[in-house]
Amino acid sequence: MSRSLLIISRQAPWAGPSAREALDIALAGGAFDLPLGLLFLDDGVFQLVGEQNAASLEQKDLMANLQALPMFGVESLYACEHSLAQRGLVGTALALPVKTLASADIAALIDRYDQAITL
Repeated sequence: MSRSLLIISRQAPWAGPSAREALDIALAGGAFDLPLGLLFLDDGVFQLVGEQNAASLEQKDLMANLQALPMFGVESLYACEHSLAQRGLVGTALALPVKTLASADIAALIDRYDQAITL
């Protein structure tokens, strides 16, 4: 039986390699049918904003990887409501359909998975 995995992505897409690494793990896990979820927390919610100009920061755009998640079977996508609100992203059209969670519900989400990693 496969163990489930929750990946918690806390870094903005331009803050270093952590955001890309989280997506790579999610895509690899999805390719092997690992039951997994992806939670965007803190500055990680910035990954959900479309129309980013990554080239101006000499970074690679993560949007293609994000949009590939459902094709790899990664459909359990979550975002922290508080993180979105703190960054002015409430009501903003996000690039992916995510389920928003109140801060109090995040602990319950983590408990549903066998393993959790934070990047």
